[in-house]
Amino acid sequence: MAPLVLHAQFGAPLQSGPAPQAQPLPLSGRQQSGSVVPAQLPQTGQGATSVSTINPSIQIQGVYQGSVPNGNVTSEPLSLTLQDAVRRGIQYNLGAISAAQAVRQARGLRESAAAQLLPDINGRIAETVQQINLAAEGFRFHVPGFNFPTVVGPFNYFDARGTFTESLSATGVRNWKSSRENARSAELSVQDSRDLISLAVAGSYLQLISSTARIKTAMAQIETAQAVLQQALDRNRNGLNARIDVNRSQVELQTQQLRLTSLQNDFDKQKISLARLIGLPMAQVFTLATAIPYREPPQPDIDLLIQQAWKERPDVKAAEAQVKAAQYARNAATGEYLPSIEISADYGAIGINPKTDARTTYTATGGVRIPIMRSGRIGADVTQADAALAQRKAEYGDAKGRAEQDVRNAVLDLNTAIQQLKVAESSRTLSGDTVEQAQHRFSAGVADTIEVVQAQEAMATAEQDYITALYAFNLAKVALARAIGQTEQGVIRVLEAP
Repeated sequence: MAPLVLHAQFGAPLQSGPAPQAQPLPLSGRQQSGSVVPAQLPQTGQGATSVSTINPSIQIQGVYQGSVPNGNVTSEPLSLTLQDAVRRGIQYNLGAISAAQAVRQARGLRESAAAQLLPDINGRIAETVQQINLAAEGFRFHVPGFNFPTVVGPFNYFDARGTFTESLSATGVRNWKSSRENARSAELSVQDSRDLISLAVAGSYLQLISSTARIKTAMAQIETAQAVLQQALDRNRNGLNARIDVNRSQVELQTQQLRLTSLQNDFDKQKISLARLIGLPMAQVFTLATAIPYREPPQPDIDLLIQQAWKERPDVKAAEAQVKAAQYARNAATGEYLPSIEISADYGAIGINPKTDARTTYTATGGVRIPIMRSGRIGADVTQADAALAQRKAEYGDAKGRAEQDVRNAVLDLNTAIQQLKVAESSRTLSGDTVEQAQHRFSAGVADTIEVVQAQEAMATAEQDYITALYAFNLAKVALARAIGQTEQGVIRVLEAP
């Protein structure tokens, strides 16, 4: 499965690892007594997401970029809530669909392993016509006075029979247990994919909300620039300021108009990206129906969150299931040294005519197969299984370490975002007051438009910084929910108003 990368970028990007991949335990069609299936277990994903709290951005790669479009385009704009967007993403995103198919494959392999423990029952009806050359079979008799035939037949008989075969071994039972853990790991990997999709959808939704705020801010800046330009024109006509003040105001207005055009273009493309992410027809017009209020969370307990992440994160639990699967596969390899039980039986009727002279016959056989020498193949299987088990244990330890790292990074990002948001809010208030004072000074003739334009640019920057900080704050909350394994359930809770 191709990776999902979701990172916040300001300089060098911080990004997640690949999404979970299910590579279930492969099984042969019918396991022979004393054979062991190699432990090729599913790989856990690195679904962690690192989020920077300054100028965040989202990038999604691989199958998670795609979806299966669903629904008809309506003339009326669709009111899209955050909850609806997450639900559609989980249902129609290509990453979730691919993960679901991997689970089907793992379940099929589990059923195949279970079927190998069950008996085979077959039925057979045959009619035989035969003529035998006794001489060719070695029967050559020469007795004076007797004429032995060299060819017997043709003669015929029929046989209707049912057969039962069963082979029980420790290897077969342990292979089934290993495949069961692999299927569970694949199911957990699907949940991890759902969490990644929820995170991606929530991030894209937040990005659209931020873009909407930037557009509104740019429109307000244009209105301010137009008012300043009109003021400069009036003063120029009255001979109170030079033409250069008018030109500066005109340039500032055009700069704000260009900024608005660029922001609107980005906003439209982000809407297309979100529609593509959640399987919404890209021609469908939609509006954002969820407002994200600012609510400062309580100070988190890092140690408690780390324990929660180890307990609840699907990728950590999937890695743990893979360790169990590898342990069972290793036990299956050592089980090759143990005897296995073989049972076979048949029951049926045989005769020349099924109605008149058919006779019932049956056979029952039970035995124990004892491995004596297999030319080192059992030892080789055990060595491979040991290596796979050691690798899965290392991956499980890495998954727990990655979960702890994600929690610590998310808490740091959240605390930083809170501080940045407070500073940005203060800067926005101060810059607004500075613009108002610069306009008064210009009206009073004690300053020119340089001061006004500089104040306008400072206010525009402060507004953008505040929007970016608010976006980073909300994204950090979502990232923390992801870090502790509660993305799908927690994204709505941490963002929407109660």
